[in-house]
Amino acid sequence: MQRLSLLRIPRLQVVVHLCGFLVFLYSFSMLPPMLVALFDKDRSYFVFLSTFLTFFMVGGLAWLFTKRSGIQLKTRDGFIIIVLFWLLFSLISAMPLWLDDTLGMSFADALFEGVSGITTTGATVIGNVSGLSKTYLYYRAQLNFIGGLGVIVLAVAVLPLLGIGGAKLYQSEMPGPFKEERLTPRLADTSRTLWLTYVLLGLACSAAYMMAGMPAFDALCHGLSTVSLGGFSTHNESIGYYHSNAIELVAGAFSLLSGINFTVWFIAFSRRTLKPFRQNAELRFFLLVTFIIVLIVALQVWHAGMYNLRDSLVHAFFLTSSMITDNGLATGDYASWPSNVIVLLLMASFFGGCVGSTCGGIKALRFLVMFKQSRQEVHQLSHPRALLPIRVGGSVVTERVLRSVWSFFFLYILITVFFVWALSLMGYDLMTSFATVAACINNMGLGFGDTASTFDTLNSGAKYLMCAAMILGRLEIYPVLILFSRFFWRG
Repeated sequence: MQRLSLLRIPRLQVVVHLCGFLVFLYSFSMLPPMLVALFDKDRSYFVFLSTFLTFFMVGGLAWLFTKRSGIQLKTRDGFIIIVLFWLLFSLISAMPLWLDDTLGMSFADALFEGVSGITTTGATVIGNVSGLSKTYLYYRAQLNFIGGLGVIVLAVAVLPLLGIGGAKLYQSEMPGPFKEERLTPRLADTSRTLWLTYVLLGLACSAAYMMAGMPAFDALCHGLSTVSLGGFSTHNESIGYYHSNAIELVAGAFSLLSGINFTVWFIAFSRRTLKPFRQNAELRFFLLVTFIIVLIVALQVWHAGMYNLRDSLVHAFFLTSSMITDNGLATGDYASWPSNVIVLLLMASFFGGCVGSTCGGIKALRFLVMFKQSRQEVHQLSHPRALLPIRVGGSVVTERVLRSVWSFFFLYILITVFFVWALSLMGYDLMTSFATVAACINNMGLGFGDTASTFDTLNSGAKYLMCAAMILGRLEIYPVLILFSRFFWRG
């Protein structure tokens, strides 16, 4: 059988070949929910089975059909594959939810839930989460966990076996301004190390939840969603369902731990020392900002008479840690907190955690760089002839990085303003629009106003728009925007 003429184009063959392989690989993620459904005697087993078989065959055939020797992956291919696969990623994740008639979800709802899960946003359109079967509760947590570090990084560990260079994929997927950094000389070893660290942190979190009094199944689901900073819960009230300070402390602590650059985790593990944590300038800045916001929030809710001083500190630590890292787990009554506290926490969600973590937002390192440059400008006005280099952790920040940080910040805020305006144009009030966009583009998941309890209050157009916001936030804007550049397509 002759191949389609379009697939004879070498670059297109590379894109289809790798997308096919990644779809084939991701289809296996349907197997664990199938086992849960089988164990729980849930008819959703057949929904996951049909999804698995469909994309196993589609991905496998696309991979084999375009297979040829001497495939070389270029930077341009990496960006195209990343964006295309995240679109496919989202579609595949939504399929079981859409195909199951018992859920009664429209395609817009299923896509929103799938995108929210895989981008670790945690916003949900399901009004009664507590009423879902264990299969779907686990599946939603699994979406968070897989999306947390990115299936692309997992695939990179396998790509060398196919004779395909994976560095371009890795650089396109990893967050932060310093994308060229590696943990180990070989990229495959890097990916395996990242996943090992990630899995160990997830197991530790689940164990801590159980020790704090959470049932085993809930502990597993919340452990997966916490270390991924995804925010999906097994209950409508999220962590607030348990009315436990111990569980909130675990959730807050592991939110912060998961917001740390995984490079720091790797170095600390390999050298068996805590020095990397103490010496990391970004981490110190991140923890300082978090500490200040925790104190402000605790004083505000205590002054409002909502809790006693101890409970105010616990709830403030948990919700601040959850929102600043863009985790999105919440207390049951967070929507009733003073509006000024909610606005502060929504603004904190733009801050995010450290680069190289599973968090969303702009990232602490970028804010640290911008803060140091702003301070340098003040000093430069006092001493115009002085040479004042900007240093982070003892290293001089180059002009290239400075341009990258400021341009990213400008685009991030500009796109956020556009989405807020678009929702306002659809008839939503300003607070709802701002909170909804903050929840989606920062991959944080907690809305306010009309979306405080569920995002199902959005119309279909708004849901599709917020799907775009979630994907833009997860990919940090540039991989998507670059595809609309004429300069990118030249040559």
